[in-house]
Amino acid sequence: MGGESPQKASLVPADALLAPAYAENRGEGGETHQIAGDGVATLTTQQGIPVADDQNSLRQGARGPALLEDHHFREKMFHFDHERIPERVVHARGYGAHGFFELTESLADVTRADVFQRVGERVPAFVRFSTVAGSKGSFDLARDVRGFAVKLYTQEGNWDLVGNNIPVFFIQDAIKFPDLIHAAKPEPDRAFPQAQTAHDNFWDFVGLTPESFHMIMWTMSDRAIPRSFRTMEGFGVHTFRLLNAKGKSTFVKFHWKPKQGLQSVVWNEAVKINGADPDFHRRDLWDAINSGDFPEWELGVQLFDDAFADTFDFDVLDATKLIPEELVPIRVVGRLVLDRVVDNFFAETEQVAFCTQNVPPGIDFTNDPLLQGRNFSYLDTQIKRLGGPNFTHIPINAPKCPMAHFQQDGHMAMRNPVGRVNYEPNSWGPTQGGPREDPARGFTTFAEVADGPKQRVRSESFADHYSQARQFYVSQAPIEQKHIGDALVFELSKVERADIRSRVVSHLLNIDRDLAANVADGLGLPLPKPAVAAREPIADLPPSSPLSIVGNGPDSFKGRKLGILVSDGADAAMFKGLVKAVTAEGAVYEVIAPKIGGATLSDGTKVAAKHKIDGGPSVLFDAVAVLVSDEGAAMLAGDAAAKDFVSDAFAHCKFIGIGACARPIFEAAGISEQLDDACLPLGKAADAAAFVSAARALRHWPRELKVDLDAVG
Repeated sequence: MGGESPQKASLVPADALLAPAYAENRGEGGETHQIAGDGVATLTTQQGIPVADDQNSLRQGARGPALLEDHHFREKMFHFDHERIPERVVHARGYGAHGFFELTESLADVTRADVFQRVGERVPAFVRFSTVAGSKGSFDLARDVRGFAVKLYTQEGNWDLVGNNIPVFFIQDAIKFPDLIHAAKPEPDRAFPQAQTAHDNFWDFVGLTPESFHMIMWTMSDRAIPRSFRTMEGFGVHTFRLLNAKGKSTFVKFHWKPKQGLQSVVWNEAVKINGADPDFHRRDLWDAINSGDFPEWELGVQLFDDAFADTFDFDVLDATKLIPEELVPIRVVGRLVLDRVVDNFFAETEQVAFCTQNVPPGIDFTNDPLLQGRNFSYLDTQIKRLGGPNFTHIPINAPKCPMAHFQQDGHMAMRNPVGRVNYEPNSWGPTQGGPREDPARGFTTFAEVADGPKQRVRSESFADHYSQARQFYVSQAPIEQKHIGDALVFELSKVERADIRSRVVSHLLNIDRDLAANVADGLGLPLPKPAVAAREPIADLPPSSPLSIVGNGPDSFKGRKLGILVSDGADAAMFKGLVKAVTAEGAVYEVIAPKIGGATLSDGTKVAAKHKIDGGPSVLFDAVAVLVSDEGAAMLAGDAAAKDFVSDAFAHCKFIGIGACARPIFEAAGISEQLDDACLPLGKAADAAAFVSAARALRHWPRELKVDLDAVG
């Protein structure tokens, strides 16, 4: 099923979808349309040409490559790419850093790509993390997909692995990308909501696009609200090819695995972080690198051949599907380390241009229709954003290997060919004639045979939209499943039209009946009939443990941050013991005090504060400790910000260290009777190490079931 040789497939031609005005029609590929009829305008191109099919790009055969002659796709994508200046239409809010990639295991047997040849060799790297939906001025902790774009400056040109922190995507065909983003962005008549999908347009589109529901499970999970750029995975999303020196092809999927472990926040925490520090992720990356705690990821590859692809339950060209690691284990071949912040945000992070088409010899594309469309769109977008075709002259985009070509002139050309020869072939000889082709070292494309009629179709092998969505859901820990349900209820509660809410729940019934029932109950909706599935879902796909965050968290508190709330007269020995334990763990701490000038401890030591209490809420920290004197406790017990500090930490299931005099603050916050095993006493210096050790778990999830009205037993 994954091999790209021609095969028989059920097709969905446009002329099979004729129906009365506004009637819903479902093709065999699962897409739902409304067809023009009485009183309904016919969709046309900008030139007024009627459009027969707006759901599928033109390709050679059902699973063949996309065709350049598809004028409707090119016009639609061209217009979309040029809708905004100067910020990116998507991924506008980003943050970048420099580093290196080091090869730890050679892949010379499966690829001639230079970057995968010599173990121990390092190549420079630049990585840009981003949100997708918001503008440059939006906040970091939106519920959103995160971009994870890596530029490796290899000896044979730049390789841009332009991925996300989620391994699948909403759509199967790039022609639907403008529609997806238009639906997710602020509604055009009112220009809100910003950086949110909790509105009618997005869920209307999703409810009419069943292929989106695997991605919906991911975006409604805690994966969409990561604690840090440093604690999220990255994925190449698509299936690519590796080509060896003999031209033999091996399919590959790319994975970035964080050495810091996976970690996310909870929704209520994300909302409050956005208010307290909308630059939370930016600040975290900046601080980590500048403190020498360099973030690191392992590069893993899933390698497989046509035999596996043909027997896999799903199509490897379908970007809404993943390959479970239990079926194709990940082979770790390198590491990515970020060790230097940018010198100038605009010159580097804002002007960096990623293009999925940028691959060195030895890496090649497949016929994934989403990838094929991206290869057109990214280059077109960068030309618009950066003023012309010479954006590679900008230092952050320039290759670090030798370059030689005949391209010249144009806007912002910093370099041009020297001499009289600006064409090829020419007869001016090796000295004056300039560069020449190199068949041995040059980029070559896999010699794939493509055959079939030119049609706008969706292969039947793309038609299962629910099986992997269910697999993802059953792979989550119970608390993660609860969070998915909570997120769906929240998002759909912001949707004004009841029919849109009900339509979404009808799709959830094809994923998990209990999930659908809980969401319907949370919305006060009766359970609808299940949505008609284009292909019967596979109900017994086994759970996949790598899909859970809770099951793949860190094994230490290293790289995390402890917030210590202090007052004048706080126990000096306890404070110093806590600082020692945190430092020994490789973590950091910040002091919060009633006044920004800090506090004087019991032995007269003056401790500087990083935050004033109403500017340093507990949401900014992975765990908190409260070390105060009797007088300090009495004062803070009457302070709303101090009560919020402890009550939020408790509600967010964090580990809390409680100094000997701190109890009155918890009593004033109304939680003293609910304190549990994750609320540890800090009475003597020896307690510090035990507290930090316990905090390695990051969350005490049983607490949420006791404090959340929506918790199900």
